[in-house]
Amino acid sequence: MDFTHLHVHTEYSLLDGCCRIEQIIDRAAQLGQTALAITDHGVMYGVISFYKYALSKGVKPIIGCEVYVAPRSRFDKQKSLDSRYSHLVLLCENNEGYRNLIKLVSAGFTEGFYSKPRIDRELLKKYHSGIIALSACLAGEIPQLLLNGEYDKAKETALWYRDTFGENNYFLELQDHGIEEQKRVNPQLIRISEETGIGLVATNDVHYINHDDFKMHKVLLCIQTGSKITEDNPIEFKTNEFYLKSAEEMAKLFGGTPSALTNTSKIAERCCVTFEFGKIKLPRFDIGERDHFEYFKEKCLEGLQRIYGETPDKTVTDRLSYELGVINRMGYVDYYLIVADFVNYAKSHGIPVGPGRGSGAASLAAYCIGITGIDPIKYDLYFERFLNPERVSMPDFDIDFCYVNRQKVIDYVIKKYGSDRVSQIVTFGTMAARAAIRDVGRAMDIPYAVCDKTAKLIPQSLGMTINRALAGSKELSALYENDPQIKELIDMAMKLEGMPRHASTHAAGVVISDKPIAEYVPLAVNDDAVVTQYTMTALDELGLLKMDFLGLRNLTVIADAQEFIRKKEPLFDIEKVPLDDNDTYKMMGKGLTDGVFQFESEGMKSVLRQFGPNSIEDLTAILSLYRPGPMDSVPKYIHNRHHPEDIKYDTPLLKPILDVTYGCIVYQEQVMQVFRTLAGYSLGRADIVRRAMAKKKHAVMEREREFFIHGERDEKGNILCCGALKNGVSEETANKIFDDMSSFSSYAFNKAHAAAYSFVAYRTAYLKCHYPSEYFAALMTSMMDSGSKIALYTADLKREGIKVLPPSVNHSLAGFTPDGKNIRFGLMAIKNLGQGIIERLIKEREKNGLYTSVYDFCLRNYSREFNRKSLEGLIKSGAMDGLGENRRQMLYNIDGVMAAVDSEKRFSSEGQLNLFDEMGDAVKYEPQRVEEMPKEMLLSLEKEATGLYLSGHPLDEYAGFLSSARLNSVSDIAAHKYRDGERVTVAGLVSGFKVRQLKNNNLMGSGFAEGIDGSAPITVFAAVLSEFRPLLTSGEPLIISGRISEREDRDTEIVVDRVEKIPESEKGKTVPKYKSGLYLKVKNTECAEFAAVKEILERFHGNTAVFIYCTETKKKLQAPEKLKITPSDRLFSALNVILGKENVKFIK
Repeated sequence: MDFTHLHVHTEYSLLDGCCRIEQIIDRAAQLGQTALAITDHGVMYGVISFYKYALSKGVKPIIGCEVYVAPRSRFDKQKSLDSRYSHLVLLCENNEGYRNLIKLVSAGFTEGFYSKPRIDRELLKKYHSGIIALSACLAGEIPQLLLNGEYDKAKETALWYRDTFGENNYFLELQDHGIEEQKRVNPQLIRISEETGIGLVATNDVHYINHDDFKMHKVLLCIQTGSKITEDNPIEFKTNEFYLKSAEEMAKLFGGTPSALTNTSKIAERCCVTFEFGKIKLPRFDIGERDHFEYFKEKCLEGLQRIYGETPDKTVTDRLSYELGVINRMGYVDYYLIVADFVNYAKSHGIPVGPGRGSGAASLAAYCIGITGIDPIKYDLYFERFLNPERVSMPDFDIDFCYVNRQKVIDYVIKKYGSDRVSQIVTFGTMAARAAIRDVGRAMDIPYAVCDKTAKLIPQSLGMTINRALAGSKELSALYENDPQIKELIDMAMKLEGMPRHASTHAAGVVISDKPIAEYVPLAVNDDAVVTQYTMTALDELGLLKMDFLGLRNLTVIADAQEFIRKKEPLFDIEKVPLDDNDTYKMMGKGLTDGVFQFESEGMKSVLRQFGPNSIEDLTAILSLYRPGPMDSVPKYIHNRHHPEDIKYDTPLLKPILDVTYGCIVYQEQVMQVFRTLAGYSLGRADIVRRAMAKKKHAVMEREREFFIHGERDEKGNILCCGALKNGVSEETANKIFDDMSSFSSYAFNKAHAAAYSFVAYRTAYLKCHYPSEYFAALMTSMMDSGSKIALYTADLKREGIKVLPPSVNHSLAGFTPDGKNIRFGLMAIKNLGQGIIERLIKEREKNGLYTSVYDFCLRNYSREFNRKSLEGLIKSGAMDGLGENRRQMLYNIDGVMAAVDSEKRFSSEGQLNLFDEMGDAVKYEPQRVEEMPKEMLLSLEKEATGLYLSGHPLDEYAGFLSSARLNSVSDIAAHKYRDGERVTVAGLVSGFKVRQLKNNNLMGSGFAEGIDGSAPITVFAAVLSEFRPLLTSGEPLIISGRISEREDRDTEIVVDRVEKIPESEKGKTVPKYKSGLYLKVKNTECAEFAAVKEILERFHGNTAVFIYCTETKKKLQAPEKLKITPSDRLFSALNVILGKENVKFIK
């Protein structure tokens, strides 16, 4: 018999439905069901994916939603009256119904949201046309009235819905999941049907696909409520019958009401919604009556002559003509004009814009009109990688703006096109592999230690799944095979892995439409932001213009640094700095890249030291290779860079393509170029094949292999591509090249994106190299909220001889500022100082001169906002130093100075005294003289006021001890240099230490280990806490030992197992000339001797540093973590044999 499920909750009924869209459609097809509805709770998130996949499987998609109906008006939001709501299933009969449904669902969020997105009767009357309504489950309005014994009111309500939606557009829903309340309600629903003629429809409230999935659903509900399956859950389903049943199973349940079954198929036949994919819905760019293409062409040609001169090379003009033709033919002229307009707005309003991002930087037209800032001709970037005339899909300009002013650009777009035509875009947080293990383990009441151990065996690489982790980890696989509890945990986690967990707002995505967006897609509200309910991918498919307005911190930093520099060099322009500056590349080649965009990680520093870059091309290649996958090619790339004589090409035709990357395929563009040069492909077709390779579409790849080697002709015999054989490449060689491209295509990187980011990276490196004070002042201002970064950069600057001076009311601005060759701390970092106080303080200083005393400062900044806490913060931070009193004295005299200032203001203010007020005498400020507090206390108060030690560090007095002790660096822990479970020992003070009681009544402590170069979180469990609590709360410099604990949802921390005080006797010891460690002298790091040395070092792995001096390059290098050693005579003897005793030195 025919039956259609009309009440189905997919995974987009978040943490409630667990039917994956593809799986439930596959199951419906398997059951022979020809149609299926999607009716998620209050949302339409999954509609487009559902629609497309259902059609591909021959299943008719029925678009709907189970909405929430407010008991009164949607605008009423009183807890006592409006916290209850009823359910109602709405199905789209036609496209008009779809348009009305998205209006209803949108209004539920934008107008009616009150714990749930609610609509009301007013909206149903207004937007009922084209919609078929079902009375819903037990939570529906009519079942609720029947359960309350209000039959007449239920009947009256049913008639209202029938009259609203129309005859045969409203049905009473029968459900039977074996629940007692349904057995009471169903006969009454049938009675209403008989008395009113309203049709019946049988549904199963589908929340999971197969019967056995009820366990998965139970776990999912526990994740939603934060409960455990061993506990009572108020929203737990009463039976295990909420699955996708067969028509036969439904017939058994509702055989007594056959019309309820046949009505499902009748409704399915009536429901027919079609979506228009691929048709572009661009807003019109207003330039009056002028022809849009001619205007666009004119602007591009103006840019062309401005950039390339009055008579550009023919290759450039031909390229632009080609691009203009493609852009016009594909209908994207207005797209370019819209993007160019808001980019121009940003630039003309002093808002920094990035040189490009993604494949958009490959367009010469975009470069000429000012959208991008990188020359695609010079860097061999292919337009087809961005806009492919042989593949119809929306191009995608992603634009980086200064992160401070990004919103101003979005506001401009909203104002220009209308707030109803511009929206942000939804995105979904999903249950990633590790998170799924932890969430499921918590819900299943599996001990934390078991979940933590299991989760940590899953690598934290991009796109990692539990299945991949099982295949790649013998330890995890063994646990899965041998431990029943872990097997149950992993099996359940795999069922839920990847499901959407919550909806949020895409960080950068914005959609702009030719009509109000709510006419095309449903809207939601996330954290007060109106967003589309469809993701960027779905919007793209629907032809809506979406783009990324990204906020890039480094653009702000570059702009701020430039402003500082222009105070001494007015003509300085970061756009005009030389791109071949030797000093900049030398600095990068030494790995001195703290603060340099994209090159800060230790791994990057290591690659830079080995590689020694000297061009933007080099930086572009390094950025492209330093990723999972292609990283394996880094050693070969570095070797070829230094030994070009070893580069071998499978055919000479590859040399012009791969010469720039030393014989290695690095970029997607190179794959395209190989297809074109060797086999005669067009670039458009080459890009399509490259994509197929990246996605491992084997059928396409094997077909294209044939064409790549032998060529292809059309039905008329015309050559579509000549094939590699025609170009003198042997079949064996062609096969090998094709295989190489196939294996590397999924890793090959977009050169346009890498090149654009290399520009930004180079500029930050140039500024660091030549204007370190200005650059770091700007960078540290942008990082003001990250104490660990400020500490790291301060330590880096100290090594370079640049001091970070304490804040000063006479010299500081709000942020960090250059002060000669040093950097002055900003006032913004001081607690209890509002922006208004800072602005007034600076303005008063600029207008009336420097402050001369504490009294003078307070008198000139007297206001309601400026209070005792503000003054204390300034004193404790050191910002009042130099005003004639020490910090203890200023703190001691606070009451006196504030009373004197208050008195002075009262006496000097006109109109403040009543005629009969007693005047008295003005209070005079006479400071009491007291001695300054000890250095330790000064530093402690600085930390209290700013979160940082400013004038030094409590560990400075132990510098000699620290340099010789074999300790780990706190900043290295923050930089994830240590593996989970690895032992570390650090020196530091404990700050922010708190003790709390766990559910098992044990105590646990947490805080931060504050080292000279940063801080790291610490956790102290009960046994260790009871032994070392006095030391942990002493405020003394300590040696803290423990193991690294890495969690994907928090910073790397130290689980402490031992604490000891640094002996007082170690105070004041001088720093030795050489660091403790092993020193080796080698020819270079590529020589055979060093390869043998590495093997020996790895056998004696430990915590002692290894330093290498290369005689060829005269470079001093510090070996990576994996080559640190445990000193021993056997190690030294082995090294002496290889290098000679004179080239091996160990310093304790």
